[in-house]
Amino acid sequence: MKNKDEAINKTANEIILESISDGVFTVDHNWRIMTFNRAAEEITGTSREEAIGRYCWEVFRSNMCEGDCALKRTMKEGKSFVSSSTYIINNRQKRVPISVSTSPLKDESGVVLGGVETFRDHSLVEELRRELEGSYQLADMVSRSEGMKKIFAILPQVARSDSTVLIEGETGTGKELLASAIHNLSLKKDDPFVAVNCGALPDSLLESELFGYKAGAFTGAEKDKKGFFGSAGEGTIFLDEIGDTSAAFQVRLLRVLQEKEYQPLGSVEKVKTAARVITATNRDLSEMVENGDFRRDLFYRINIISFRLPPLRERIEDVPLLVEKFIKKMNRIKGKAVSGVDREVMALLLGHDYPGNIRELENIIEHGFVLCSEGEINSSHLPAYLLQRKKTIPEQGSSTAREAAGMTEKARIVEALKNNKYNRLAAARELGIHKSTLFRKLKKYQITLPGIDGRTTRKELH
Repeated sequence: MKNKDEAINKTANEIILESISDGVFTVDHNWRIMTFNRAAEEITGTSREEAIGRYCWEVFRSNMCEGDCALKRTMKEGKSFVSSSTYIINNRQKRVPISVSTSPLKDESGVVLGGVETFRDHSLVEELRRELEGSYQLADMVSRSEGMKKIFAILPQVARSDSTVLIEGETGTGKELLASAIHNLSLKKDDPFVAVNCGALPDSLLESELFGYKAGAFTGAEKDKKGFFGSAGEGTIFLDEIGDTSAAFQVRLLRVLQEKEYQPLGSVEKVKTAARVITATNRDLSEMVENGDFRRDLFYRINIISFRLPPLRERIEDVPLLVEKFIKKMNRIKGKAVSGVDREVMALLLGHDYPGNIRELENIIEHGFVLCSEGEINSSHLPAYLLQRKKTIPEQGSSTAREAAGMTEKARIVEALKNNKYNRLAAARELGIHKSTLFRKLKKYQITLPGIDGRTTRKELH
């Protein structure tokens, strides 16, 4: 009778596991998958037959596998962890956002047999959240600014071409991130992406690092080295700070781009290359060309397609999105439970001019993580230099603070309206808000529009 009851319970448990919408799998002490339910098949795109017996990281390919794995912590500490946010890569190479809960897998006597993980697909939630917030995401870049959205709109088309790309922007604006996005959206995504900081290497070393060398080419060259172009193969090579290179190096690079081949140091033979070249600079190459500091022919060769990444001070509306992104990233890496930043910190972050751009913002959040383990980052967790601004910024909630914030927003709305010849729909798009939200703000700030807007129709606000 006991065996019959156990069989009924086992069947009931299997039916329940197969009917729920959350993915569930179990692993043994060797991290091999033992069970895999129907929802897990649907979310990952991997069948049960393929999954069982394989290592869990081979199936899920999660960013959590690279650092702070919740299941690993569960197995190590013998306790449950609830609702860690992460993502997996399914068998169609699509990134799927999920939340994860983990628990030890024990038998009736309490002996730990392995671990169990439950995960939920948040793709729809993320899509709706981005739509509601008026934000836009492409690869690892997030923005709700019109300038960045214009870049996002044409990026897939640019990525599918083989043309050279020039990315211009101040230090810390994310030029390498954009180059990586172009590679990951291209037909070369399965080939290597090799990034080189040209400004950090002297000429002689830069050439040998890029093009490689033969044994005996110079003192200390004991064996052949293929260099970065050789390592890139048919993938993408990203040459950062191209504006800092010498005229002699520019000649060599021009030859590589024209002839699609290069000559390693000490070699008498040339090597063919099919690598796509993306360059970047924080300098004004057009001005350098006019001043004779950069070769005009090389400039036109690398400038077939160009992007200008706006500094963070020109897309300050992206600060909350970037803060959220960095907090999620650092929670995964550092195993903490920071929920966000408080209102005072957000006011400071929105009022800063970011000479170091996005990189500076990320460093500020990382500084906060050093001093804050859970809950919200507050002003005591911020770098000292940022706190100096606190003396000049009115306290949150005060009438002065509300007045200052309103004046800033009003100025931005008026500027957007002027930029779009008072077309309210176009102005709303530039501001990254819905047109109905713009109408409310026009009334709130008592902004009166001229008789003729950008569509040449009479629009007056009373």
